[in-house]
Amino acid sequence: MKRILVFALCLSGCVSGPESQSAGSGGPTNTDVDAVFADLVGMRPGAAVGVVMDGEVVHRAGYGIADMDHGIPITPETVFDIASISKQFGAMAALLLEAQGRLDLEEDVRAYVPELPDFGPTIVPRHLIHHTSGIRDWPHTMSLGGVEYSDVISFEKILRMLYQQRAINFPPGSEYAYSNTGYNLLARTIEVQSGMTFRTYTQEQIFAPLGMTRTHFSDDYLEIVPGRAESYAPVGDETDGVFRRQINQLTALASSSLNTTVDDFILWMKNYETGVVGGEEIIGKMLRRGVLTGGDTIDYAHGLTVGAYRGLVNFGHGGSWAGFRTNFVRFPEENLSIIVFCNFSTCNPAGRALEVAEVFLEDQMGPIPLQPDGLDDVTESLSLSDSELREYSGHYRSPELDSTYEVFVESGRLVAEHWRNPRSILSPTGDDLFRGDQRWFPEVRFVRNQPGQVVGFTVTGGRVRDLMFERVQ
Repeated sequence: MKRILVFALCLSGCVSGPESQSAGSGGPTNTDVDAVFADLVGMRPGAAVGVVMDGEVVHRAGYGIADMDHGIPITPETVFDIASISKQFGAMAALLLEAQGRLDLEEDVRAYVPELPDFGPTIVPRHLIHHTSGIRDWPHTMSLGGVEYSDVISFEKILRMLYQQRAINFPPGSEYAYSNTGYNLLARTIEVQSGMTFRTYTQEQIFAPLGMTRTHFSDDYLEIVPGRAESYAPVGDETDGVFRRQINQLTALASSSLNTTVDDFILWMKNYETGVVGGEEIIGKMLRRGVLTGGDTIDYAHGLTVGAYRGLVNFGHGGSWAGFRTNFVRFPEENLSIIVFCNFSTCNPAGRALEVAEVFLEDQMGPIPLQPDGLDDVTESLSLSDSELREYSGHYRSPELDSTYEVFVESGRLVAEHWRNPRSILSPTGDDLFRGDQRWFPEVRFVRNQPGQVVGFTVTGGRVRDLMFERVQ
């Protein structure tokens, strides 16, 4: 009897090699698509993949391991946190609420969420959807505040951080700058106007009508989700086969934190053809790209980026959080949709998704695009004496982040230190301009008053501009 029990357990949980790599898929597979994921074999993290062509599922499979502690294989029923692919559902929720007459996408957001500071120019929900609001992106601002990505980062905490901000990156509508915070504010707006939690509204309006029974926006990082994948990152060289778990305690509604499966997401991909949720009109709006106040049309639509690959128009989105890497791409004219969910950080789901597209559309595609030469424009560091560097020494505080850095000279280098963050070496690149060696200090510019004394510094990056730290001593 014991032997029978052990054998049964092994059938359900043991993975020994490539022959088990589509275990539990129970659906059609394509050997050429399998080849794209052939490296994801054995006891290692992997991917779940779904392909829909002309309304039919032509490939659904799992590769690798969902939970390495217990050797549980990935299948199309495995639950993944799909990160920023979530944004299209936030945009759809806003469009549905607009169609119900409960949300005006051109209204001042502060009419819905009065806790938002008055930044001067008016921010409207449409700005949030297209990343043209100018609102700073929380992953950068929170890092500056000493918050690690593995910390508990709740929806409420993100909003509290936003409500403390004193400025935005640029006048709303004038530029594009990706902002997760903008989508979190959109979720809060939807909650206010729908009278429901964002999780409940999306469940009732999107997921339930499509039969997406294993899909939800996570608003509780401690909840138990059966069949959920863990996420991982390689330790050293990936070929060594050693991985470490990446902790995910994020509940960033609308911008991220959607838990779903490949099987459920296939139902969503089909909705772009059928319009069961939203209808033809709203599906058309989803693909409508943003327009800046200067008249330029951007590539970003409603939680989707519109582009092309090898001459074929497509739209989609990628996602990245903890060790999860995800990608969705649809070629509407060829009626081909592809989803790749990975649970390790070096998976490259976007590249793999395009390889899958080539399996089905190679004969319709143009030339393979040239790869960049990989040469970066690196700014050379300048040389400053200790006495010149000491001019910048002091304590600097951001009231917006309630966070303080000590800047001092050590061994001929300028160092910025925060009690929670690792030290950052600030290398001079211009007059009062420095480059940090940590992600939260891409550019640091020290600010002087009229007599020429250093009174603060600003931090600028791709999604945060001129965030001020005032010198306090």
